[in-house]
Amino acid sequence: MADTAEEEDRKPQSDEAHSAFAPVGGVETPPVPEDEHPTSEFTIPEGLRIPPAPEDTETSAFKPPPNYEARNLVAFTPPSGVPMVKLTKEAPWQDRMRTMLRTPVAERPAPEATQRHDEEAGPPVPRVLDLTLRIGELLLAGGEGAEDVEAAMFAVTRAYGLDRCEPTVTFTLLSISHQPSLVDDPVTASRTVRRRGTDYTRLAAVYRLVDDIGSEDIEVSLEEAYRRLAEIRRNRHPYPTWALTAAAGLLAGSAATLVGGTVVVFIAAAVGAMLGDRLAWLCAGRGLPEFYQFIAAAMPPAAMGTAISLLDLPDVRASAVITGGLFALIPGRALVAGVQDGLTGYYITAAARLLEVGYLVVGIVIGVLTVLYLGVRLNAGLNPETTIHSVNRPVIQTLAAMALSAAFAVLLQQERSTVLLVTLNGGVAWVVYGAMANAGELSPVAATAVAAGLVGLFGQLLSRYRFASALPYVTAAIGPLLPGSSTYFGLLNIAQNELNNGLAQLSKAAALALAIAIGVNLGGELARLFLKVPGTEGPGARKSAKRTRGF
Repeated sequence: MADTAEEEDRKPQSDEAHSAFAPVGGVETPPVPEDEHPTSEFTIPEGLRIPPAPEDTETSAFKPPPNYEARNLVAFTPPSGVPMVKLTKEAPWQDRMRTMLRTPVAERPAPEATQRHDEEAGPPVPRVLDLTLRIGELLLAGGEGAEDVEAAMFAVTRAYGLDRCEPTVTFTLLSISHQPSLVDDPVTASRTVRRRGTDYTRLAAVYRLVDDIGSEDIEVSLEEAYRRLAEIRRNRHPYPTWALTAAAGLLAGSAATLVGGTVVVFIAAAVGAMLGDRLAWLCAGRGLPEFYQFIAAAMPPAAMGTAISLLDLPDVRASAVITGGLFALIPGRALVAGVQDGLTGYYITAAARLLEVGYLVVGIVIGVLTVLYLGVRLNAGLNPETTIHSVNRPVIQTLAAMALSAAFAVLLQQERSTVLLVTLNGGVAWVVYGAMANAGELSPVAATAVAAGLVGLFGQLLSRYRFASALPYVTAAIGPLLPGSSTYFGLLNIAQNELNNGLAQLSKAAALALAIAIGVNLGGELARLFLKVPGTEGPGARKSAKRTRGF
């Protein structure tokens, strides 16, 4: 057994048994000197004396050592200085809330609650967030822009004393997040917009509610706010159904008069538009999507114009009849809101709104082209014998433009007190357009942009004066500027297999529509940029609206 053990010792060991730091066999290891000790980077160097910490003092890794002295320390200041948010209570709450939203969270001043709540328990966070979402839902469903919806939601939360709130608005989804403190978990709530409807009376009532909630002179408890919100939802529309149908007829007849129509053309366009409106209501009652409603609404005016062409009546322009019907269908409200969201940085919502406009325009195209193809097959005299606004009748056209704006205001369910102001705004827009396009012989696109800019400017002034939304004062006033003639001529050329001319006319219609939307938005921005807000220094004291530089 002893020989076996010796043989095992003589066998070479495997690689796992060796170590790079093991001494070589047969070599004696020298002894470790007495003055050499293992060192560490955390070992306190010799000569450094640290006084012992008191026994009753707690130490922390983030606490400076006792022998540390801060000398000549300069606080970091950015090159542009520390931004200061200046807000005055005399300014409209829309401007104040936009300034707050465009300010980083760390730089926002603490909220000054204008509504009472239990000081010990604090505001009921879930109920305040739910009320905020319900108010935002009504505004977004009514066609309000995403930035204005966020401003209203932010105003409600700050009025009830909630700090660190971040509202987010997209096309169909609203959400809001509230973080009580930096160490607490955030509370998030969301709500989806299922149905949309055009009722500017309801929109104005919601704005009055938000204004009262943010006012220090009016006490609005949560129960009172919920009660008023329920009344706003239950309120009936200010105009009956027959008034809406008559307004659609008046709008189409006035639009036909703008492009050179006579009394017969006025009546024919009005009858066609009213038939289309009734047919669209029938489709809506059957639950059909809005796309098919637009197809149904576009067919009767086109059929009326085709019938007049087949009858070959003297001095009756069929193109004016169809153009008048298209004026009542072009989705100018959604187009303006979509471009406004894009210009203010809400690109997702803007893309969704513009996609909605595209679908509705395609529905109009399908409805009109179906009838025009039938008219071409029947050899109807559908010829583009006129150009856009070629007839020069200043007085009659101005009155027709004002009637068109008034009818548009009724269709948008506006308050009766705003109809007169909108009518005057639409008349001014048409006078400016006529002076530049007809008398000045400028480009129709440039004239449309300037006229729409004045509409946006006056609408913003009126909304600031009344502390309300600008939509009721703007949307109906741009009615006379809508590109109905270019749309009709483009569709007619396509029906006659003249694709180049048709696409050129449709491109012109798209350019006019974008000029309207950009002009309205620019007019509103100029009103907020250059007009001084009471109690502020400088023109508006506005924060930058751009979130990124595009890269």
